[in-house]
Amino acid sequence: MKFLIISSYLPSVLNFRGKLLEAIQEKGFEIHIFSPHVDNFPEQKIRLEALGYAVYDVPMQRTGTNPVADFNTLLVMYRLIKQIKPDYVLSYTIKPVIYGTLSAWMAKVPKRFSLITGLGYAFQNVEEGSKRSLFQKIVHNLYKNALAHTHKVFFQNPDDLKLFQDFKLINKQLPAVVVNGSGVNVSDFNVLALPIDQNQETKISFLLIARLLGDKGVREYAAAAKIIKKQYPHVEFNLVGWIDENPNAISQAELDTWIAENTLNYWGKLSDVRPAIAQSSIYVLPSYREGTPRTVLEAMAMGRAIITTDAPGCRETVINGDNGFLVEVKSVDSLVHAMQQFIQQPDLVVKMGQRSRQIALEKYDVHQVNKHMMQEMGLI
Repeated sequence: MKFLIISSYLPSVLNFRGKLLEAIQEKGFEIHIFSPHVDNFPEQKIRLEALGYAVYDVPMQRTGTNPVADFNTLLVMYRLIKQIKPDYVLSYTIKPVIYGTLSAWMAKVPKRFSLITGLGYAFQNVEEGSKRSLFQKIVHNLYKNALAHTHKVFFQNPDDLKLFQDFKLINKQLPAVVVNGSGVNVSDFNVLALPIDQNQETKISFLLIARLLGDKGVREYAAAAKIIKKQYPHVEFNLVGWIDENPNAISQAELDTWIAENTLNYWGKLSDVRPAIAQSSIYVLPSYREGTPRTVLEAMAMGRAIITTDAPGCRETVINGDNGFLVEVKSVDSLVHAMQQFIQQPDLVVKMGQRSRQIALEKYDVHQVNKHMMQEMGLI
């Protein structure tokens, strides 16, 4: 039996689906992986192949809607699938879901599954009643056509499922399942002591880990940091991430300004985020929308209090006032208020961090999440 997973970014296969593939392989399946630009990630390719997985380079543009390039993606995947003859296919992120699902259907793969990990730019502002752009209409129609040929679609939060149903991108007969994100390996993300200041008290330091996009709330985070530091100059604001190819990306000039003004400590892109979480006491993600944010789950597993938005995907991770605070989307004032509560009541950092770890264990353990997905795919 053969299981094929289709991704748009090779490092995400191990980072986000590694434990799932490991569990599927233990069931006796051959694992095959499609992803673009494989040669750009030699370390990840070597690690995947060392696990016995077959890795294939497929042409795919992560952004843009060039019909010639996208048709080529579809054709190459179709030919490879015909050659491999997988029994199951799981596609995740936008282009793999669209073109991977269509190519698997054309090649008559017996079991086809799609995972919606987040909606991104193609769904920005659609809930606010604004008119959909031509780009959004094209993407939505592509989703609708592709998902008509999947056997089951997984969502990482109920809001995304409802949105797809409201826009009639999935029909009522298609089985749809909500899972608790990608999960987190709680044994890899152990609780570490909170950082302490020179007075041996809990150090108040905030952290955001994200691709540097506007809709991740990076600008709101920087604006809140600027306000807080005027009153509490000792409080630290850390940022991990990178400028991505995306119409919504933060500019290099903006980032340089925040660094020069000493608003943010910028640590760049990290392959291992655990040291950054260990050096920070509160994790912040002011995102406009997520599937389920993996960085929040990792910070929770390490016993960190959370500030995130009352937005789809984010709100599921925080019980307001219990393991952190929910703030209004795009509201700097709301973010500042939540930060001030931790500064003024540092005992909340410890108490809420402990609750975060407990919730991570109960709800987001990767083995529980994977078991649910495998049951839904008929693998166990």
